[in-house]
Amino acid sequence: MTDETDRQPARHPQELERLLISRQWVGDIDGMAALFEPHAVIDSGGGQLTFGREAIRTLFAEITATGRKFQSGDQ
Repeated sequence: MTDETDRQPARHPQELERLLISRQWVGDIDGMAALFEPHAVIDSGGGQLTFGREAIRTLFAEITATGRKFQSGDQ
């Protein structure tokens, strides 16, 4: 697992996808959530919104636990 001090922030929105994928593939759920502001909101599909970093972390943990892996490109 990645040490928190090794985590680079997304410096440009285009880096977010690459960082999310690489962190998920090594199981760094906390690192995935750390890419988002504390009060971020993401569209989690199916008309659902996920509010806040902790809820986003939970969502990513649930997705990762199913074995689903993020890929580059359109999802």
